[in-house]
Amino acid sequence: MALLLRNSPRMAFLAAQRAAAIHTTLPSLAQQSQPAPYARAPPPSMASPAGISKAAEYVISKVDDLMNWARRGSIWPMTFGLACCAVEMMHTGAARYDLDRFGVIFRPSPRQSDCMIVAGTLTNKMAPALRKWTAELMVLFCRQGVKGGKLG
Repeated sequence: MALLLRNSPRMAFLAAQRAAAIHTTLPSLAQQSQPAPYARAPPPSMASPAGISKAAEYVISKVDDLMNWARRGSIWPMTFGLACCAVEMMHTGAARYDLDRFGVIFRPSPRQSDCMIVAGTLTNKMAPALRKWTAELMVLFCRQGVKGGKLG
């Protein structure tokens, strides 16, 4: 086996072949067409869909209103995981439950968030750290976060 040096003519030939192999695609033979401009969606129909009762239509419309409200006024919670409940809270941001599609984005800082989710049991040791931020944020306790309705 022969040793090839970088500045040998054989290496220059191999480099040229490698560069030519990368750019072998042919230009498109199809006519270039302009994409169609986006049109606004038509307004929702006020007519009742066929086959749906009035009660079901009411429930569906209220669920649609709720989903639109959640998307429009989405909250940015801060996670404050204290125990194993924090793992369950992390699952809500993962692919299976995916709260991102509803506009819920977990934020790392209390100054960037709208509310704080305390997942887990709050102990006396962690209460001072939590008290520091409860005056500024709405706090949601999960499971056994607070016993007796008092903080700390």
